[in-house]
Amino acid sequence: MLRITLAALALMATPLFAAELGDDGLHDADWIQETFKDLREDLAVANDQGKTLLVMIEQRGCIYCSRMHETVFPDPEINAALNDSFFVVQINMFGDVEVTDFDGEVMAEKDIVRRWNAQFTPTLMFFPPEVADDAIASQVTIVTMPGAFGKWTTLNLLNWIREGHYQTNESFQRYHARILQERGIVE
Repeated sequence: MLRITLAALALMATPLFAAELGDDGLHDADWIQETFKDLREDLAVANDQGKTLLVMIEQRGCIYCSRMHETVFPDPEINAALNDSFFVVQINMFGDVEVTDFDGEVMAEKDIVRRWNAQFTPTLMFFPPEVADDAIASQVTIVTMPGAFGKWTTLNLLNWIREGHYQTNESFQRYHARILQERGIVE
């Protein structure tokens, strides 16, 4: 009986969804793409698939990345949006894998993250379908989301981008407030 009680307590202490970690210590998800991390190529593939390029900067041991991967990204609506509408490339804030920026500059992940002045993990960078050949990624994003946010902010940001509202006069903050009000949600 004691073993059963201890086993039950151990199960209750385990999160219902534990995000898997890859060999590099970063979270793994089925919607993260394995690429050569050449943003020009990644943007072309995203466009061919009718998706928006999303670069996700994370680091090993990031508690905020864990929060997103364990409680926000698994939400069925968010998971479906990421799978259906976004081509996600993961960058390790302190990694050594080479990344090619839109302007052709090649450097290690940790150096390109400094170039982009990304200070937080996770950082989500969304890109328009067309980017100039001489562009630096951080200067041409649709929007950059630094840090961890809850379900509604994340879902509404994904939908704001998917629905093309960034091309209109409706800012994300106004869109977010409107959607929350329409759904009767208090955050």
